[in-house]
Amino acid sequence: MKLSRDFLYHESNGEVYLVPSGNAEFSGVVKGNKTFGEILGLLREDTTEQQIIDTLRKEYDDAPEGMIERDVRKAVENLRSVGAIE
Repeated sequence: MKLSRDFLYHESNGEVYLVPSGNAEFSGVVKGNKTFGEILGLLREDTTEQQIIDTLRKEYDDAPEGMIERDVRKAVENLRSVGAIE
């Protein structure tokens, strides 16, 4: 899976904004935190949900059990719902 070319994201002051281009069917803005931005960054290249989880688990090794998995799954689900993942 990979972030659709029809979406752009911007990070500012610890917040991330995902914005559709003119080609996307979704109209609106998706706002997220730093971790959401890291997920979007990993989605610039073709990757899997498990690879994202593994990468974030290395970075946030002190995160409570299951939190990273839940957060990644929720983010991926939300991105799919707006058509932001190819």
